[in-house]
Amino acid sequence: MQNTSNSNQLDKKTLTKSFHRWFWGALTCFSQEHMQTFGYMASMLPILKKLYPKHDDQVKAIQAYTAFFNTNPMLGTVIVGITASMEQARANGQDIDGETINDMRAGLMGPIAGIGDSLIDGTLIPILLGISLGMSSGGSPVGAIFYIVAWVLIAYFGQRFLYFRGYKFGDQAVSFLVGKQGAAIRHAIGIVGSMVVGGVLASWVNVTTSLKLYGSNGKVFLNLQDKLDSIYPGILTVAVTFFCWWLMTKKHVSAIWTMLILVVISLIGVLLGFFNPGLSY
Repeated sequence: MQNTSNSNQLDKKTLTKSFHRWFWGALTCFSQEHMQTFGYMASMLPILKKLYPKHDDQVKAIQAYTAFFNTNPMLGTVIVGITASMEQARANGQDIDGETINDMRAGLMGPIAGIGDSLIDGTLIPILLGISLGMSSGGSPVGAIFYIVAWVLIAYFGQRFLYFRGYKFGDQAVSFLVGKQGAAIRHAIGIVGSMVVGGVLASWVNVTTSLKLYGSNGKVFLNLQDKLDSIYPGILTVAVTFFCWWLMTKKHVSAIWTMLILVVISLIGVLLGFFNPGLSY
């Protein structure tokens, strides 16, 4: 994709500036109408200024980046790198126009979002949180510090690597990301993500009931939690998990509303004596 025989070349300083604009401003002016359009446009401004010294040429070139854009912001940096490579080729006279660039972006938005959401939100973040929770036992702040430092380092250097890889390979990366290899990667990441979430669930989520029934002599004749454990240990945890899955997958309830529903259920459960928060007043 890159054409080194012509004078319109992007130096590392310009590429780094473009990357930093995406890293810090991918969600700039984010809205339901435009999503990441303006963040993407801002990251391309240093590229266009370098490749097109004339203002009129810059205005013409920027029109390609006014189209809607939205993907996973972490892995989406590879698309910005690919675009920088394609824009350089266009400035050097190759048969690439704004429509070609938009077709590339539109074709990669979905696959990159699928891979990124599974890999970052469904796998990496739960792993980091699981490690951090273990380090925070007893109220230690080490876990929170570890998560912040680890996430910042992974996010920055991971995105930087993807940006420059996208620039290096140009449109050669498109066939890989949307082809059979990309589909296999998304499927594999989805499986790993499910395993990680299941492991985090089994390790850190524990729903139990404190409901007990007393006889006329004041002794407990039914401990509901003991009965449930004798039938299926952890059945309440499984039930709550499937309830959340049903809300978000089948009823399309957002994660925020799902959490609010759980809070309401918890409050009602405490008032009825079904749950015991273990607080002393």
